Amino acid sequence: MQLSLIEAAIGLGVSAFAGFVANDVQTAAAVLVLLIGLKLLATDDRMYVLQAAYAFHWLETSIGLIYRLLTGREVPTFDVDYRPAVWISLGCCLALAIGIRAGLTLIKRRDDDAPRPEFAMSMGFVVSAYVVATVFESSLISLQEMYPSLRQIIVTADTARLGILFLLFRRLVWPVPRWTVIAVVLTAEIALGLTGFFAGFREPLVLAALAIMEIFDRRNVRHWAALAVAGVFATGLGMLWMSVRSEYRSNYVTLDNFEVSRQRRFENIESLSRQWLRGDSTVMWESADKLVDRMWPVYYPALAMQRVPDLIEHSHGEILVTALTHLVTPRIIFPDKPMLQSDSEKVRKYSGVMVAGLEQNTTIAFGYASEAYVDFGVPLMFLPVLVFGLIVGGLYAYFSTTIRHRDLCVAFTTVTFWTSIYLFERSWAMMLGSTLGMVIYLGLPTVLLDRVLLMREAGRRRTDAHGLDPAEGASYLN
Repeated sequence: MQLSLIEAAIGLGVSAFAGFVANDVQTAAAVLVLLIGLKLLATDDRMYVLQAAYAFHWLETSIGLIYRLLTGREVPTFDVDYRPAVWISLGCCLALAIGIRAGLTLIKRRDDDAPRPEFAMSMGFVVSAYVVATVFESSLISLQEMYPSLRQIIVTADTARLGILFLLFRRLVWPVPRWTVIAVVLTAEIALGLTGFFAGFREPLVLAALAIMEIFDRRNVRHWAALAVAGVFATGLGMLWMSVRSEYRSNYVTLDNFEVSRQRRFENIESLSRQWLRGDSTVMWESADKLVDRMWPVYYPALAMQRVPDLIEHSHGEILVTALTHLVTPRIIFPDKPMLQSDSEKVRKYSGVMVAGLEQNTTIAFGYASEAYVDFGVPLMFLPVLVFGLIVGGLYAYFSTTIRHRDLCVAFTTVTFWTSIYLFERSWAMMLGSTLGMVIYLGLPTVLLDRVLLMREAGRRRTDAHGLDPAEGASYLN
């Protein structure tokens, strides 16, 4: 990574301009942290997942500031002393980016002459795998309640479907994008996401955008248009979801057969969406306010910082140690291990607000940054974030080198490192558990599959070299 004088000047200029327009030094600092992080996480492999995940991570720390800058509107978080919480959030973003860059640098990626095939699987195989994974997704999710000790394995297996979806998007954009087919697949995925209990439409949009970025041509207007449409569509869907989710979830829980009937859920979403679209500008602005307020998880951390350590002492690493203990004692081996304290309970204890919790089948985000502050305070709280980033960067460097097939490599790294770091509001236990689960239950099998396919291809080449019938040799999955 090299930073030119021109790049530094542009970055400082953009940050200063944003701060001047907003009349707020914190807005200038937020923009600068974003630009520094994007530069630190730039790689030369045409994979942009680290930068995309970091940008979303950063967005959750600063979206309220950017929203106020662009629209002049304020959300409820501005009613509290939010600034200390934003400062530590930006510090965590910067520590994460520095840690990842250090990990990328320390784990040297090999540059050898070993073959790096572009595709491991045929298009037909990818389509078949996608259809099968989609059909059985709901059955896989239901197994979590039946076999709680296998929850992490099942969650990772379900996440693997996103990897297959990304493989499909990647084949549809390479070498020439098939926009109509991409739009059909994306529409179907968004419909599936909207008819779940949670907002499952975000990941398909992100994966489609990342697939386009791999072949992105700055001189191609269609590529710019595709990314712009994806961004606008994602914002619109977010506003829609924030407006209809309460009534939709109430129906999901209370109506007979609603949970098991996707058609009824789709009809309900369609009806609620029509009502929302008929709303005036006031309704739209209220929806935008709700979306920003939901995506800016600073309110409760700000309240916690007012109480810790003045009213409640720092926990001296208790939360992080508990998360690490939970991580190294998998439920499949220790089925009787206790459940972790929910985020809602942490909010109640440290923020002093009686928020909804497990009794209402929900949880209110507290986030790893708040946990780190409660554990250690400033500045020690940034050390575990730095170490986590170091691990993430090292893992990225290792897998991006070790997995030789380009499509397997891109699919695994995209899904794994997006899910590992894109959420700022995630707790230590969730963030560490997700990363480890993806590495063990998805990364190692992917490496094994990659090696098997490489050996089969090497055998096929040896067979061809000896003049034998290629049909007697090995072939890729097709």
